[in-house]
Amino acid sequence: MIGGKRLLVTGASGAFGSALALALAAENEVWGLARFTDPDSAKRLAAGGVRVVVADLAALARGEQQVALPDVDHVLHFAADIFGEPDFERAFRNNVEPGGFLLSHYRDVESFLYCSTTAVYAAHLKARRETDPLGDYMRSMLPTYSISKISSEAVIRTCATLFGVPVTIARLNVPYADTTGLPAMHLQSILAGDPVVVHPDFPDLFAPLHVDDMVRTLPALLGAASTPPTIVNWCGDEPVGITEWSTYFGKLLGRDVVLRRDEAGIIGMRPDASRLAELVGGPICTVGWREAFRRMVETVTAAQGARS
Repeated sequence: MIGGKRLLVTGASGAFGSALALALAAENEVWGLARFTDPDSAKRLAAGGVRVVVADLAALARGEQQVALPDVDHVLHFAADIFGEPDFERAFRNNVEPGGFLLSHYRDVESFLYCSTTAVYAAHLKARRETDPLGDYMRSMLPTYSISKISSEAVIRTCATLFGVPVTIARLNVPYADTTGLPAMHLQSILAGDPVVVHPDFPDLFAPLHVDDMVRTLPALLGAASTPPTIVNWCGDEPVGITEWSTYFGKLLGRDVVLRRDEAGIIGMRPDASRLAELVGGPICTVGWREAFRRMVETVTAAQGARS
């Protein structure tokens, strides 16, 4: 764990940005930046020792808002606008420009982590390495997402070189916790009696990463920051797919699971974890997906029972 540092986490109101901010606040001075449209999320962070910065990064980048940003040693840029409309102006404003603004402002930091996504890769049958071709992977579901993330990486790379900032671009694949992430969405579908949609044309494999292992691998990612940026897949080392984890959920719940094969389903995207394993110096997953998903079922069903 990182200790005694000053850190800024953007996107701190999100499920994973907030989890990292709270974990880091135990031993560091942490600021969490977000718009905080839900006041309760700001209260939870503050209660956990995170200093809340209410700001709109896109407005800051365009000079439409003025907020005093803290002096920090590390920046963790998690902020992202995820939506389903083909509005590229919105995507570039909210997902691309803020990265350049942050790197311009924080030219003297020890490291800058940009949380990208494995959705920047072109869909393929084999595991994706960091040097493999990029593509519009999420076009059918989120028409601007892959392109805006690829564009963000390009801006981050350019600014890192121009300003001499050590950067790591971490391409995240299926993060999850007890109640959040892609597997949790499928669990909710199963509990509601709805079918789980699986794409018919690609191997149904991902590399989920529990939030605890996100926190554990974070020091290695920050330590690998360089100019030009280090690019690494941020993922687990236990491949598993929607079919397998949904079937496992069904077994734990004692329910039959309906799997519907449809091109509307998300395409399998399994990243190669070799580079991350080298940085970490050993296995990546200390939280196995079966035990974590069992805990997910217990947590979600207990919450539903409390509400009924």
